[in-house]
Amino acid sequence: MGEVWIRTLGNGLVRADRVTEISSTRGSLHEDQGYSLKVIVDGKGHVLIDDADLQGTLAERLEYARHMEDALLLAIDEAKESDVSMVISYEPERERWSSAPVTVLTGSIPVIS
Repeated sequence: MGEVWIRTLGNGLVRADRVTEISSTRGSLHEDQGYSLKVIVDGKGHVLIDDADLQGTLAERLEYARHMEDALLLAIDEAKESDVSMVISYEPERERWSSAPVTVLTGSIPVIS
């Protein structure tokens, strides 16, 4: 099995097996809209999603954020099944998590002859 990495909002990478917590909060700038989702690695928070536009009550927004947490856990579990190292990224335009082999993202695709 390969390693699983998660892309942060700042395009950094954290190893999924080092994540100790996934948490969601209301949007950092707006009381009445948005949410953010982060993972904790070695006691430090890494933001994965910061959506300041999501409307609704606080309860509705946090419920949506919990849905995104669950989807992240499923994406991690699926990526762990791969024989190659994978990177999980959030796609804001599609509001979903996606995964791709590290070799595809780094351009190190082996040439088949």
